[in-house]
Amino acid sequence: MWFYEVAPTKIVRSNANTFTYHSNQQLSVGYLVLIPVGKQQLTGLVIKPVSKPAYETKPIDGVIETTALPQSLVELSLWLADYYHTPLATVLQTVLPRGLTKKRRSKEVQPHVSTRNRTTIVLNDDQTEAVKKIMAQPSGTTLLQGVTGSGKTEVYKEITRRTIADGKSVIILVPEIGLTSQVVDEFIHEFNHTIVTHSHMTEAERHLAWQKVLHASEPTVIIGPRSALFMPAYQLGAILVDEAHEPSYKQEQAPRYSALRAAGVLGRAAKARVVLGSATPLITDRYIAETTNSPIVTLPKPARSNATPTTVHVVDMKKREAFKHHRFLSDTLISEIEHNIASGQQTLLFHNRRGSASTTLCENCGWTAECPRCFVPLVLHTDSFSLSCHICDYKTKVPTSCPVCHASQIIHKGIGTKLIESELQRLFPKAKIARFDGDNATHETVNERYTDLYNGTIDIAIGTQVVAKGLDLPKLRTVGIIQADSGLALPDYAASERAFQLIAQVVGRVGRDERATSVVVQSYQPTHPVIQYGVKQDYEGFYSYALSERQKAGFPPFRYLLQLTDVYKSEAAAVRNAQQLSRTLRSRLPRGVEVLGPTPAFYERQHDTYRWQLTLKSPKRDVLVQALDAVPPTHWQSELDPTSLL
Repeated sequence: MWFYEVAPTKIVRSNANTFTYHSNQQLSVGYLVLIPVGKQQLTGLVIKPVSKPAYETKPIDGVIETTALPQSLVELSLWLADYYHTPLATVLQTVLPRGLTKKRRSKEVQPHVSTRNRTTIVLNDDQTEAVKKIMAQPSGTTLLQGVTGSGKTEVYKEITRRTIADGKSVIILVPEIGLTSQVVDEFIHEFNHTIVTHSHMTEAERHLAWQKVLHASEPTVIIGPRSALFMPAYQLGAILVDEAHEPSYKQEQAPRYSALRAAGVLGRAAKARVVLGSATPLITDRYIAETTNSPIVTLPKPARSNATPTTVHVVDMKKREAFKHHRFLSDTLISEIEHNIASGQQTLLFHNRRGSASTTLCENCGWTAECPRCFVPLVLHTDSFSLSCHICDYKTKVPTSCPVCHASQIIHKGIGTKLIESELQRLFPKAKIARFDGDNATHETVNERYTDLYNGTIDIAIGTQVVAKGLDLPKLRTVGIIQADSGLALPDYAASERAFQLIAQVVGRVGRDERATSVVVQSYQPTHPVIQYGVKQDYEGFYSYALSERQKAGFPPFRYLLQLTDVYKSEAAAVRNAQQLSRTLRSRLPRGVEVLGPTPAFYERQHDTYRWQLTLKSPKRDVLVQALDAVPPTHWQSELDPTSLL
């Protein structure tokens, strides 16, 4: 008889992650098993073999899969629980697919048909040198910093070829599901065993893809967003993280992990290479790479030697003479769109706010339409002519008169992607226009309409962040940013970094080949350093500027952060409990730890609840982990290493 520590996938006791069971057959670490817990039968993960305990144990009821999870994935799960101070059962619910005990009917997934028709690309000198430096590291993390259009994808493909040739699998992470079509297009015709996983798949589809990877007997290429990191890859050899600066690599629900940190840990456990690729690496990642002497590999020039520099127009939105034909589309931008339509070329417009208008108010008395549950302005959606809350999804009809003074002067202020779409349809009635944002139906997403984008069927594409990421469109000639400074005023230490990344990434959608391209950047603050660095795609200049600002203010990478948020039905209770915890922490924590607050959360009221926050800053992370012991188990949410304080 053998004895094992088994971690159930459901919290049984708050202070216990594993329990001891016995089995009549010898099992390896990583086996998924069925275990009795009280009157329930739960799924469990074998963590380690142990000696026979002094107390009586229950038997393992059965084995779910005949193949054990890789040891490296077990180590990653234990690390996530420890590093993010999260119950192991909660971690396993994230790491493992749902419905493990369900019997699935195996079915052939429809093969992805590549829209690309291209010959094998020969790497240029910079790409060849980058591959050489990355492959020279048998394991560990490498930062691949390449300007937009420098051919990072070709570097990924070459690393994948060599890793597969060595008999090892590769995981490729992309920030959004919307980018999987493009990445799969790049890889599918070259690598036979490519498996895609993402959250738009059904539970059954994801489970079957997971099983296919688990039982694979040969190297596999796995592509997907951050959850793809947990696919049980056969002999993992490389983890390639594309657009590594994207905030979607941080999970917002427990365990609130960073996929970048987790990739590094998994890479070390599996002795695999980890590559973080980006044109605009996170300031913290770049700083860590520099201070730890980790490899930083650069691609300083566009991949194509004949690439023509982009013509950039910065339009001051305060100067109304630049907007003679439209109130928020400058004359320069309209002229570029007209030229592109006449010549059969594409235009891409970026604005990071969906809907039609962000504020609805009464011109007579100043009443503003607000969500009754969240107290934030309701957003107008003209296609359904309704007002919507983008936090709790509350919806109501647009009033015909003011509910306070009964005047009929109801006006709508602000710019959203739906308003941009309707205005462009009015200005260019014959153009084929597509909008990409969070309001899209499933069949309207970038992922579903990627072929139309790539082939140039769409004349004008409008979108939020999803259009700023990684798209390489051969017919795109002009990129327009409707209001480049819209995110700069947010009360968050990372606001300037996000604004710079978005501008630099959007500008980088053009200027990739010999054809003339242009960028039109509209801004109320055209001389702001972030706008200037973003337009020039000057990462080094911005990095120095932002690092200096963060050092003065004591934010990452110079301090670790812990954000604590309480949630109560009444404002008085939220304030009282936040003040009480603040006093407790200040009395317990050592010198050098700052406790900021309590203050109202950025969205103080959500879903009929009030939220107040404390933010802790410390030069040592363990102090913040210890501080979590003082946080009450109910009514409080905690996040270590938050990427945003909003």
